[in-house]
Amino acid sequence: MKHATLAATLALSLTALAGAAHAADAAKPAEQKKPTEKCYGVSKAGQNDCAAGAGTTCAGTSKTDYQGNAWVLVDKGTCTKIKTPKGFGSLTPR
Repeated sequence: MKHATLAATLALSLTALAGAAHAADAAKPAEQKKPTEKCYGVSKAGQNDCAAGAGTTCAGTSKTDYQGNAWVLVDKGTCTKIKTPKGFGSLTPR
């Protein structure tokens, strides 16, 4: 009997947590409506967003700091203002 009560309590808890997580996910699209753009050459090694070009497959796979074909999403209009030791951010791969 104790195991059945514990299982029911855990099931209810997990359902409540799943509902809360779903509610949090539902709020994210409103936050993501802010326009963004891909900014190349500004990420540190291993901190790029997806598809950074040859030799990389997805997020976090860039091999060097400020790799010219590695990008991150930034607020629209800010990329070319980001200064790095290798110059400013670029809207196209370098």
